[in-house]
Amino acid sequence: MLAKNSKVKRAWARVVLGWVTAGKSSCCIPPQTPPGGIILAKIDVNVDFTHKLCAALMLQPFRNSGSPLELVIGSLCIKHPNLFGKSEKLDVLWDKGLYDSNILITYRKPRPEWLAQQSFVIQHSVSPEIGIHGLPDDNFSRSGSGGVNLCRFSAGLDLSEPASSNWSSKTSIKFENIRPVSDEGRSINRDIHGFPVTCSGGYHDSMVVVKQESRYAKANDRSFSQFSLQIEQGVPILSKCLIFNRFKFVASRGLKLGPAFLLTSLTGGSIVGDIAPYQAFAIGGLGSVRGYGEGAVGCGRSCLVSNNELTFPLRQMLDGAVFLDCGSDLGSGRHVPGNPALRHGKPGNGVGLGYGLRFKSQLGHFQVDYAVNAFQQRTVYFGFSNLPSWS
Repeated sequence: MLAKNSKVKRAWARVVLGWVTAGKSSCCIPPQTPPGGIILAKIDVNVDFTHKLCAALMLQPFRNSGSPLELVIGSLCIKHPNLFGKSEKLDVLWDKGLYDSNILITYRKPRPEWLAQQSFVIQHSVSPEIGIHGLPDDNFSRSGSGGVNLCRFSAGLDLSEPASSNWSSKTSIKFENIRPVSDEGRSINRDIHGFPVTCSGGYHDSMVVVKQESRYAKANDRSFSQFSLQIEQGVPILSKCLIFNRFKFVASRGLKLGPAFLLTSLTGGSIVGDIAPYQAFAIGGLGSVRGYGEGAVGCGRSCLVSNNELTFPLRQMLDGAVFLDCGSDLGSGRHVPGNPALRHGKPGNGVGLGYGLRFKSQLGHFQVDYAVNAFQQRTVYFGFSNLPSWS
């Protein structure tokens, strides 16, 4: 229902600065009619080059290189809507950056609308672990590499329940294997300070995870409400599997106040049981507490983050914004194995406030935010979104 209200959609998009679509091309392999007269399904192929400009002007790339091309991520998406001639759908998505990569394969079988929709999912990704093992710098306004990257493999089944009223839910069961690697690609089991980076103490962790996600959304011309709850349970089906329970919630509320729009959200969560450092909640950065680097506020078994933003029109295509973010690990940082937050000097609590501009035009949307953290460190964020694309 949020999609029916363009004003609400625009306000919701302001919570997090977006990515830049630097270039996009797509092609469609059309249906062909062979001699037998059977029409073959078309295959959609899409190529997308995305530039992650969710970075601060004062924040240097975490690999100590000044080339902006290091933040470019290319995407290749292939969709087959009629696999095996029985309306099965196969989606293949490949994202590749200089330090990030992600491959996602999804296979869906058609089922009646009143039944849960099944999807078989296989995913493999490699990404730097900055939120937990990153090294805060410049009064916590940025985070540098801690030499830990996560190589993840997962395979499992997703069940999406039919939506009822304003509620929707999804259940999944997956096998996951997480292997920490160094910047050079070697398997590691300890960080730069010699503390374990896995729960098992070995070079990888394995787990079978049952996840339940419920969402509520309601919107009208003057306001919207949204709530999501995720619960994950580590099941000891296999030997040495991690056993844990983790939950996370996000509650958001948008309200039109005359010509202005107030958007507020509250995010929280906690985890009990077996835990590796990479499973902790990272606090700080865009989408969390602005004015801080990724995870520079803290990381703990629990967290609570509040985001508040008021936008108001200045001119026809120009909006102003003021915001206040705050977050805390609720004193749970010391309960993370190895206590990375204490070793890296993270405060555990943080407040960021500032103001920004939102410029909208036919060529796209430009955003700039000026944030100040509790240590008086000033940071400027900028971003582009909704740029025109070509096929």
